[in-house]
Amino acid sequence: MALPFRSWYFPEEASHVNSFLARPQVQKKEVEEQWFKTVIAPSAFFCTCVRARKRIRIHQSMSLTQEHLAKIDAYWRAANYLSVGQMYLRDNPLLRRPLERKDLKQVLLGHWGTAPGQNFIYVHLNEIIKRHQLEMIYLSGPGHAGQAMISCAYLEGTYSEVYPDCSQDEAGLKRLCSQFSFPGGVSSHVSPECPGSIHEGGELGYSLSHAFGAAFDNPQLIVACVIGDGEAETGPLATSWHGNKFLNPRTDGVVLPILHLNGYKIANPTLLARIKKDELKKLLEGYGWKPYFVEGHEPEAMHREMAETMEEIALEIKAIKERALRQEQPERPCWPMIVLRSPKGWTGPETVDGLPLEGTFRAHQVPIKVDKGNEDVALRQLETWMKSYRPEELFDEQGVLLPEVAALAPGGNFRMSASPHANGGLLLRELVVPDFRKYGIEVPAPGTVRAADTEVLGDFLRDIITLNQAARNFRIFGPDETLSNRLRSVFEVTNRQWMLPTEENDEFLNSEGRVVEMLSEHMCQGWLEGYLLTGRHGLFNSYEAFIHVVDSMFNQHAKWLKITAELPWRKPIASLNYLLVSHVWQQAHNGFTHQDPGFIDHVVNKKASVVRVYLPPDANCLLSVWDHCQRSKNYVNVVVASKYQALQWLPMEAAAEHCARGIGIWQWASCPMECEPDVVMACCGDAPTLETLAAVSILRHWLPELNIRVVNVVDLMKLQSASTHLHGLPDAAFDALFTVDKPIIFAFHGYPWLIHRLLYRRANHHNLHVHGYQEEGTITTYFDMKVLNELDRFHLVLAVLKRLPQLGEKGKVLAQAMRDKLEKHHRYIRERGVDMPEILEWTWD
Repeated sequence: MALPFRSWYFPEEASHVNSFLARPQVQKKEVEEQWFKTVIAPSAFFCTCVRARKRIRIHQSMSLTQEHLAKIDAYWRAANYLSVGQMYLRDNPLLRRPLERKDLKQVLLGHWGTAPGQNFIYVHLNEIIKRHQLEMIYLSGPGHAGQAMISCAYLEGTYSEVYPDCSQDEAGLKRLCSQFSFPGGVSSHVSPECPGSIHEGGELGYSLSHAFGAAFDNPQLIVACVIGDGEAETGPLATSWHGNKFLNPRTDGVVLPILHLNGYKIANPTLLARIKKDELKKLLEGYGWKPYFVEGHEPEAMHREMAETMEEIALEIKAIKERALRQEQPERPCWPMIVLRSPKGWTGPETVDGLPLEGTFRAHQVPIKVDKGNEDVALRQLETWMKSYRPEELFDEQGVLLPEVAALAPGGNFRMSASPHANGGLLLRELVVPDFRKYGIEVPAPGTVRAADTEVLGDFLRDIITLNQAARNFRIFGPDETLSNRLRSVFEVTNRQWMLPTEENDEFLNSEGRVVEMLSEHMCQGWLEGYLLTGRHGLFNSYEAFIHVVDSMFNQHAKWLKITAELPWRKPIASLNYLLVSHVWQQAHNGFTHQDPGFIDHVVNKKASVVRVYLPPDANCLLSVWDHCQRSKNYVNVVVASKYQALQWLPMEAAAEHCARGIGIWQWASCPMECEPDVVMACCGDAPTLETLAAVSILRHWLPELNIRVVNVVDLMKLQSASTHLHGLPDAAFDALFTVDKPIIFAFHGYPWLIHRLLYRRANHHNLHVHGYQEEGTITTYFDMKVLNELDRFHLVLAVLKRLPQLGEKGKVLAQAMRDKLEKHHRYIRERGVDMPEILEWTWD
């Protein structure tokens, strides 16, 4: 048989050597001699010659006999058979009797098109895992065809270990098939329920970024990432190809992208499958990859080509890793990747209802519809299709995969479906976290000293990096904003990881940094998710307005956590921690586009068991909150913090106590406890807290007889009822804070209606008046941003006066004074471009 040769590189030479190798009993020495005589003479073909000799050696060393290729094909047929069976069958899983309508599900759901290609890839990955004892996980990017990964996990035995009712026999096969896309069963895409998966197959575009995240700090791991050609059209995936500029071959693992070109999406052709081979090759090489092409549809030739390609790549990866270990400063290698071109719906029916199916968009979902009008014909066609995989050659009388076929899979944790890297909680080591209290700033009295909250947090994060340097299990991800967000201290002990050339004026770049930055929120989110899912810790710092870029990625991760919490075999992973800085009230200079606090609203939509939102009012509270978040598991924690110099309110111990409660009365700013308040002034967030306390100081000066209670909220979820959220306050505790009949003026960091939504069931909701962001913004001063949205101290005072008509003439005089202040502010900033001194220099008295 001819040694398959990549004819799109040097077609004439390839044709010559392939025809020569096709001769019977060609010996290695003869091959090499003939090759040198006919090809090496032109020096331009020297590299081609070296490549051919390498492939010859691989061909000889692998001993790919017909018998072994037949076993590979048998394993693939078994996976394909189970993939079809899961779409259709409720009974008769081994076709021991003629197929009847009662054997099928009433509603046929699923996706076939990409399944056979993914099964093909999986069996060949198993080949090199077993041959080289590799640690590898498999990420299924195409989205649907979840039955492919389930089939492979079942054939490896892992699925039965996790779900004993899907046993390795006929009863187990029946259960495996009947549960798929069925109420009470499993979904049609790759989901958390599938062993070996760390990538949800719902929304497309994130598989490759997840793969890089999994590879960071995992030097022994190869992450095989199958990328669907439809998925490759998404923006996040197109950006993800650049991940190879960050991967350190010495300290990180390997990402092996496998671009699966089957030509079609749901109804349209795919772009990368329709461009010329040479154009695609140049595109991938331009991204910095070395593409290996495997294409065709004839199984025997494809198995041989894929096996030899996989072996060549395995040896190349080994050489890259060994070379990096010898280098003092590892160079960025040109990592290999595979482009697999196979028909959509490969091995399925060629035609259905007189229309072509295999190799067309019609193979995307359920190929053969079984309706009342065509039941007999459809059943026979389905039966013929399933029997084409020859199940009687694959399973014994009890429905057990034959030993000689099962032996092709690796054993133990070398099985991709059993890898602990795909169940990251098994590998998770507790983060070493110093005592956050020692980083606290001195606050001799509330509102008398200033500090930049995230600068203080930066010192804490710096030492977390230092304490976990040896473990290499903590990273900071961000879109080029770590310095902007005032976390400069971390660069005292680390750098940004970077594998491209550096220039004289660059800062904080080297090949082993603990900070990873790329100007793509998608990449940062995907990297962090992959890092967490494989058992490590980290954080994502971003500007608040632009975290919306990853809204849908957050959705997918939150859904993943919700499901995995219900699976006892999935061990808890470190929480996904967002640090949102440069927030809406600190973006006056960048203007309206940078002003949006709505990510909080989006987060609160998710399950209460998953999401947490914190708005610390000062640096010491931020330290306490972050300590909790960094130690937590299986949550998404969103923390909104200030990065500019601002007044500080609580000393360290008081801050820790306040954050532990999550909400509380600030007695030092309130009327005596024994007094019933006339009004409750609540605040949540650093800017609302400042303006609330400034408003309180005005009211106390003008109306000293007024009893005011100040309630500060750090944990937003405290506002929900205890029956809705684990952190929620019981009604009695809530009423004790907010009263049942007094006006509540609530200054909130985000959109006002979120507070109404959280409190609508509370007894005193009718007295609630929320001030927050009203979608008003421009380039202006920081205080004017609050004025535009009526969150400033003057509007808050007016809100109190409006709800207390009993103040009479005194109230009217103060109201006019506040309107005068607003007018003065308006004139002042337009004349001088800065806020009034009484605003900039205000402190709590």
